[in-house]
Amino acid sequence: MWRSEQPHFINFARVNKLCHITCITQRKNPVYPATIVGKPPMEDCYMGKATERMFLPFIKMQFPEIIDINLPLEGVFHNCALISIKKSFPMHARKIINAIWGLGQMMFTKFIFIYDEDVDVQDTSVAAWKAFNNVDPARDILISEGPLDVLDHSAPRPLYGAKMGVDATKKWKEEGYQREWPDEIHMSENIKKLVDSRWKEYGLE
Repeated sequence: MWRSEQPHFINFARVNKLCHITCITQRKNPVYPATIVGKPPMEDCYMGKATERMFLPFIKMQFPEIIDINLPLEGVFHNCALISIKKSFPMHARKIINAIWGLGQMMFTKFIFIYDEDVDVQDTSVAAWKAFNNVDPARDILISEGPLDVLDHSAPRPLYGAKMGVDATKKWKEEGYQREWPDEIHMSENIKKLVDSRWKEYGLE
């Protein structure tokens, strides 16, 4: 039997359970509890986001350095996790990457990105900006192998394949970074107010 689920692709054929109808009844205004899955965002995506919020406190009990987790809708639960942490020792990001891969259903996560605590991982634009600018591919990418979700069609064989962890945190000298990590540029409130008060002078109303 062929089936397609969250990723919106027809996956490999396999035997699935069948529902045998033994009785049919009628009622007024019936409610049929079901979800429609497919290319995100769909109904099940928001169930996944609810699960993300409900399980975060339990994950933080085991790993208190974790600040927040975002499972983007585009990752359909298992393909991507954006995680911010309070970094306190060299290679801390790799500790969390490996820990997440050993944590129940999180073992299926194909891509894990780790950020510093000041990064809002719920803002995927900010998360992408930080990763694209902080990551050195030779130093910060960890390739591993392990279980994949049954719906993942990318691996050469079912249920098992490669996965990637990305350390997008600021790098320390203890991690081999040989120069001073630059600070992010922030405009002071006084300068913001000054610029806002002079838009007319600039001819940019």
